[in-house]
Amino acid sequence: MSNFDWSRFTVRINIKATREKLYWCWATKKGIEYWFLRRSDYKNPDAALRGNNEFIQKGDTYSWRWYGYPDEMVEQGEILDCNGKNFFKFKFGDAGNCTIKIYEEQGENIAELMQDEIPTDDLSKQNWHIGCKTGWTFYLANLKSLLEGGIDLRNKNEQLQNMLNA
Repeated sequence: MSNFDWSRFTVRINIKATREKLYWCWATKKGIEYWFLRRSDYKNPDAALRGNNEFIQKGDTYSWRWYGYPDEMVEQGEILDCNGKNFFKFKFGDAGNCTIKIYEEQGENIAELMQDEIPTDDLSKQNWHIGCKTGWTFYLANLKSLLEGGIDLRNKNEQLQNMLNA
């Protein structure tokens, strides 16, 4: 596996939802909490909180908290780019950058996430490449589950640890 590129990966999923709905799910506080996070706070460059359905903008910062983890477990980062319709890019802490593209293929809407600039030391390969790819695979499946069937697959019980869905 010496030629394997540990610095990046891509995961994608087809979802029966409009591109507008998919973008809302990524680029608003209410949207990203719907399928991914327990709590999200987006702040504009003046440090003012964005509203629940207000679209993020390039230069905004975020604080994210997940179900299954205490409030002390928080990810902070910056929105690097977005276009208001089908493209969203953010700095994902020490794990690199994530780029979301929403597009049509074979008549279906695709949500594609590419994480790159992942450090390639052994611990980062384990935590950021393998760990994040596993996490994104679950959360994209949860996004599909919620939008197509209304079932939230996330573990919301902090007492249950080391769960695939938290």
